Amino acid sequence: MRSGERVEIPLSAMSLSAPYSAAREPMPENEQKQAALSYLNEAWADARHDGVDGDCLAQASMFAALAELVTTYGEDAVAKFAEGLAARVRNGEFSVALAKQ
Repeated sequence: MRSGERVEIPLSAMSLSAPYSAAREPMPENEQKQAALSYLNEAWADARHDGVDGDCLAQASMFAALAELVTTYGEDAVAKFAEGLAARVRNGEFSVALAKQ
């Protein structure tokens, strides 16, 4: 074979059990959010099992989330978003306990 000559590799020579995975199509945003919440719930449960206090977890999670948002959108945009959180909390958007009937 000469230098720079192209070599054709037949598909049958490729292993289906390659050590790497082919790139997947990105999940729709709602599925990504559900997957992210599932990962976070699992990590939260592991931390609680290891004795980490829920309040400490909440504060660390909020810091990490806000830091990520600032990195992505900038301080002004995140500050504007945070201004609306008080009303959303009061409206029950973050309450997980169901009202008793």
